[in-house]
Amino acid sequence: MKKNHYSLLLLLLIGCCIPMQGKNPFKQLGQKPRIVVLTDIAPANVEPDDMESMIRLMAHADLYEIEALIASGGWNSSGRAYPLEWMDSLSRVIDAYEKDLSKLMRRSEQTSFLPLDKEGRKQTIGYWPSPDYLRSRVMPGSLRLGQKEIGEKNRSKGSDYIIRLADEKDKRPLWILAWGGANTLAQAIWQVQQERSADELKTFLNKLRVYTITDQDVPWGNRRKYAISSHQWMRREFADDLLFIWDESAWLSQNDIGAKNWKEYATHIQGHGHMGRIYPKNKYGVEGDTPSFLHVLPNGLNDPSLTSQVGWGGYFEQGIAADKETRCHTNHTGNVKKSSQKYEQYFYPAIFNNFAARMDWADKGEGNRNPVVVVNKQKGLAAIHQKVSQGKTVTLDASRSYDLDGDQLTFRWWLLPEAGSYKGDNLDIQTSDDAKATITIPTDAQSGDTLHIICEVTDNGTPALTSYKRIIVTVK
Repeated sequence: MKKNHYSLLLLLLIGCCIPMQGKNPFKQLGQKPRIVVLTDIAPANVEPDDMESMIRLMAHADLYEIEALIASGGWNSSGRAYPLEWMDSLSRVIDAYEKDLSKLMRRSEQTSFLPLDKEGRKQTIGYWPSPDYLRSRVMPGSLRLGQKEIGEKNRSKGSDYIIRLADEKDKRPLWILAWGGANTLAQAIWQVQQERSADELKTFLNKLRVYTITDQDVPWGNRRKYAISSHQWMRREFADDLLFIWDESAWLSQNDIGAKNWKEYATHIQGHGHMGRIYPKNKYGVEGDTPSFLHVLPNGLNDPSLTSQVGWGGYFEQGIAADKETRCHTNHTGNVKKSSQKYEQYFYPAIFNNFAARMDWADKGEGNRNPVVVVNKQKGLAAIHQKVSQGKTVTLDASRSYDLDGDQLTFRWWLLPEAGSYKGDNLDIQTSDDAKATITIPTDAQSGDTLHIICEVTDNGTPALTSYKRIIVTVK
């Protein structure tokens, strides 16, 4: 063999060993949000809800750094310890994800994976995690329910791992998404409280963000006895340092609207790819746990740490919780629930289309992708901040927005009044359905008032997909 043939062979061998991630057209959007899922996932004949949500999460796995999938107690296992054999449902979903992955990766032009040790560091948006990475993050947490369980005997791999993740040198918050009970998190907090100083505990708590789908750390038959739940203990003892979201609206809307539109799931989700083939028929509602990660989804609509901004996972205000004793970010009653329901219904079609398009990729390795919103030449997901004087006019220009698939774009500019401090109704948005909008700041707006303007961009692909950009105007 000639020398140049040896050189060519060596280059080919080296190329096979280097993990190539492809171009990743979404890498400019930055790092993924970090999430830990606490799930009481069960076989479909017991309750298919968590498995449905887990399949949707896997179809969006390029948007989240899935730090842990922790099986733990909840309403599904109500009245007994969580059966560890139910964790097989997690393995089943990841196995199906593995079979669809080569097609899903085409969406962001990814060609291979990082080494496993590097995958556990910082992933960028658009990166699809390897099945080995996901399997390494599956573990059990607290198997039983209630505040009474917290203590030395309640330690688990899950509670230890939450502590480890929060201790990592990473500025991103760690989102704990409780699809079942959050007893595993409460146990982790208790362990830190026992073993560290008050300042160290505060640092640990400040790193966390919690989104609970109702309160499932109680048996189903005692679901209104909040005092026996570890959720109440966390809200009562750590209210000043722990951002705690208690959703009592978005999960109900998702369940109800999903069940009423089941034919859409049967048509566009079931049977699409290997994940679609195991997507179970609903027993009660559909995907009641999904709003927890929709709230964190990076689509330019909201900063999930600022709960009043409104996102795909609902709207929340800080106030008295449903237990009538503790405070948290919630939406269980009154005007805040009405506002949350309004947006849950408004965003539902865009949310479903996002899922359906991704299942097309899982099935065929091709499909629609979301448009990229550019406002006043600014890309990325972060909100744009502007200061404008009372009565003055400002032009917002999204004409440089584009679609990766070459689809035509339509625009809608609208005020999100719940998020801002200006509560009047005199905002004038001219050409609100054009790429450029002209906005006149109301004369009754006071200095320091804020107005949240949403630029909503939708393509004409199949299904039509929507992206967002938030502009926060402060009155000078």
